Amino acid sequence: MTKKKVFCFDFDGTLTSCDSLLAFISYARGRRKLIQALLFFSPLLVLMKLRLFPNGHMKEMLFSHFFKGVPLAEFDAVCREFARADSHIMRPDGMAAVRMAAAGGAQVLIVSASIDNWVAPFFESMGNASPLVVGTRVESKKGRLTGRFLTPNCYGTEKVRRIKSILKEPRDNYFITAFGDSRGDKEMFEYADKSYYRPFN
Repeated sequence: MTKKKVFCFDFDGTLTSCDSLLAFISYARGRRKLIQALLFFSPLLVLMKLRLFPNGHMKEMLFSHFFKGVPLAEFDAVCREFARADSHIMRPDGMAAVRMAAAGGAQVLIVSASIDNWVAPFFESMGNASPLVVGTRVESKKGRLTGRFLTPNCYGTEKVRRIKSILKEPRDNYFITAFGDSRGDKEMFEYADKSYYRPFN
């Protein structure tokens, strides 16, 4: 039996040249406010780097600081503007690999800890061939962001859990190729049949 091809791409650092969360906050709220927030949260950021504070919680706190209460429609509009204005952060070789995988008929997933609202617009130009973005989802109530995440931070084991939730057939029916650049991709690499570490740097 011919196995179905699945390509799983990490986003930040793999397809981009920077951390898109910080780039997005800088775009949406200004570099000065971003620096002020990073200084305010610096004790927790140090603990996160030492793996004494969960990175998902830190990200949620930073996100809430800037976007809690913002209308979802307004947030999505800024996400689309960000993708257009900062398209230069995308690595050309990485985007070419995404397009090639899609053109070859493979199922293409962007498996990212970043918020899917601003990740997806970077691929809108691909039209019907756009990959499925599997990112961290944000919660909204009555049309406004609550500042909380609707799903766990899509990092480490959560990446594998999310991939499994999408691929409905038995694992042996798929040949999975993964692309990543950090510790957060380790479990995805182990789950894949073939993996590439920092292939587009």
